[in-house]
Amino acid sequence: MRKKLTLILLSAAAFLATQKVAGQEIRGNEEKIKKMHHETLDDPYLPNAYNNQRTSPAYRYSNRVKSTPQHSSIRTAQVNVNANGQNILGDAANEPSIAVNPRDAKNIVIGWRQFDNIASNFRQAGWSYTLDGGENWTFPGVIEPGIFRSDPVLDWDADGNIFYNSLTTTPDYFCKVFESSNGGVAWDAGTDAHGGDKQWMVIDRTEGIGRGNIYSTWSYYFSTCVPGFATRSTDHNRQYENCFTVDGSPYWCTMAIGNSGELYIGGASGMGDSLVVSKSVNANFPDSTVTWNKRVMVYIGGTPNGWASINPVGLLGQINIDVDHSDGPGRGNVYLLAPVTRSSIGDPCDVMFTRSTDGGLTWSNPLRINDDQSATNTQWFGTMSVAPDGRIDAIWLDTRSAPAGSDSSALYYSFSTDQGQTWSVNEKLSAPFNPHVGYPNQDKLGDYFDMVSDNSGAHLAWANTLNGEQDVYYSHIVPYTISGITEIAGNTGILSYPNPVSGTLFIRGLTAGSRAEIFTILGEKIHSALSAGNSCEMDLSGQPAGVYFLKLMDPSGNATVKKVVKK
Repeated sequence: MRKKLTLILLSAAAFLATQKVAGQEIRGNEEKIKKMHHETLDDPYLPNAYNNQRTSPAYRYSNRVKSTPQHSSIRTAQVNVNANGQNILGDAANEPSIAVNPRDAKNIVIGWRQFDNIASNFRQAGWSYTLDGGENWTFPGVIEPGIFRSDPVLDWDADGNIFYNSLTTTPDYFCKVFESSNGGVAWDAGTDAHGGDKQWMVIDRTEGIGRGNIYSTWSYYFSTCVPGFATRSTDHNRQYENCFTVDGSPYWCTMAIGNSGELYIGGASGMGDSLVVSKSVNANFPDSTVTWNKRVMVYIGGTPNGWASINPVGLLGQINIDVDHSDGPGRGNVYLLAPVTRSSIGDPCDVMFTRSTDGGLTWSNPLRINDDQSATNTQWFGTMSVAPDGRIDAIWLDTRSAPAGSDSSALYYSFSTDQGQTWSVNEKLSAPFNPHVGYPNQDKLGDYFDMVSDNSGAHLAWANTLNGEQDVYYSHIVPYTISGITEIAGNTGILSYPNPVSGTLFIRGLTAGSRAEIFTILGEKIHSALSAGNSCEMDLSGQPAGVYFLKLMDPSGNATVKKVVKK
């Protein structure tokens, strides 16, 4: 075992010597990486706070019964609660993963890193389930009490069985995949699945030959089976194959299944402002040796990052990849979203998006989803999912409303109904909170959130400190319906048309003396004009086709932003 551990650490050292984060070399920061990304048992297990008598009311929030034409709705409930639905004082939870039963949307399961006592960073495999669509949650405790477990990833198969992938440190970084056939109420003893840190998992729910296949991959530089860093089960979790490599070596990655059972992996590449996408079209065949199409480098306009002051020993989020399974015009599209540091403009983190309409061969220019015009705000933990009808949902944490010098963050949301070409105006869906409180002897809020979309909305698992502690929450977000709306959100009576526009954009209903500005998706101002009375016109005929931001500012400094599509 010592020889294996030495090999793992040597592989990690080779990686660390060449990577950069926020323009600074990682070399010499091995201890930071160990705490942030390399799961280790460095604190003892302390008594379970779950059974203590110290409780407080659990946090719940709902902003309205249903969405309105210009405002999405959200319903939020804490899930790591005791049998009476109360918050447990003195524990902590982060890095949640969520799965919605494909046969019963009211059956939702969330797993997370459970810290029974904030005086220790010893963590276990926590989980909670609901049978009523998230109104009430049952937190039975942890899988394998007293066993160090971390980095949960959950997914369902098409038959209504749920699987929970979790790593441990004994032996080093091996993963087990636990199965529940009763909606997450109870779990089996688990199946050894090789593994490493940070792993991800996806299950094939298509009707093809790969139906039921379970795939998992992890960062190549913290693998239990060097040089391999991926595996699969083609017999419904009975056993996992010998490890294999993934072309392009993606890390901090997620996975998605295409409509024909093809396997996509999207992750960081270590090559500056580019991500890497790996694709296999034969992984679904049980007797095949998994092969990969040529890896594709995808320019995203920034670098996946970590170690920022807002999340001192954690990531700013993972890379998200998903596929459109709808019967609409976007069927088969592949989407990437990533929170990235944009050193070229000095922005600490933006949520960037790109898409492929040809199975991952080529990719669009990156588009920024957060619509603030400042380069000093931090948009982190960007997370994306695609609904069966093709709607794309995106959430992130955002500091745009924080006082100067504060990392106070709030949950923001945007969605797209045209295959990611345009996005709704950003909406703030939570109160701001301080991400630095409630740490379980570990200086981070985790490394990521997780989300699943259906035609009713987005199901989000996330961590926050809205109750003064670090806990895990479920939110159901219902987007408002966009149907050629020309009224500027938040400013009744202000209209812009036509949209999409090919020549002149007309703006009506302004306050005299208002200023209109047009920005590219990368934040470059290309047009500015003062209103003549209550109207303004902007000639966009000379601009290339694409997505732009229209910013309107009245004489008092109140600003509104709208997306405009140039044909």
